[in-house]
Amino acid sequence: MVNNKLNTLLTRIRQAEIAYHRTPLSVQLLAVSKTKTANNIAQLYSAGQRHFGENYCQEALKKQQELGAYDITWHFIGPIQSNKTKLIANHFSWVHSVDSLKIAQRLSEQRPSYLPPLTICLQINISGEQSKSGITLDELPDLCEQVAELPNIKLRGVMAIPEPENSFEKQRQPFKTLYQTVQKLPTSILLDTYSFGMSGDLEAAIAEGATIVRIGTALFGAR
Repeated sequence: MVNNKLNTLLTRIRQAEIAYHRTPLSVQLLAVSKTKTANNIAQLYSAGQRHFGENYCQEALKKQQELGAYDITWHFIGPIQSNKTKLIANHFSWVHSVDSLKIAQRLSEQRPSYLPPLTICLQINISGEQSKSGITLDELPDLCEQVAELPNIKLRGVMAIPEPENSFEKQRQPFKTLYQTVQKLPTSILLDTYSFGMSGDLEAAIAEGATIVRIGTALFGAR
């Protein structure tokens, strides 16, 4: 069953790459495993998945302990509380949800020197929703400049969760706007990662430049 869902999803991603003239295998699947068990993750790992995204720090650390023998790359994708930055800096390879210089500084300071630099994305509140974290597009250039100077972290790109839309064209628009904004950043800022697209809009995201799609429901079923 897990194999079937993973294969179906990977086929969707590869077909979208072809349809929208993307480089083959340029879009990476990030399995969103929040609220799922270590056993759920182990099954998906056995089917070939290696990158997993978690929203809740304590829940993720428990799974990491249980799955210590597995060669998993862990991504933190949820809202970041200041009192959790040390745990995140110590136990994850990627953080997609950095939304302030303060959080970036704490992650930089608390990343252990024996680990590689922590890879981060800046979260953009692309639809301007009050309920969502993230910076505005206008704030992006300055924050990029500031974060790129910090040690122990590597700024790679942007993350966004647009407001849900049913129309394919409306789904595409915020991704297009964000992609074009990043492309216009100064050449000193080198971003190559676009973390956007979920189960309901991954084709629209891939059409507009996504390099990582974060998928939970289509892999694990509804929560």
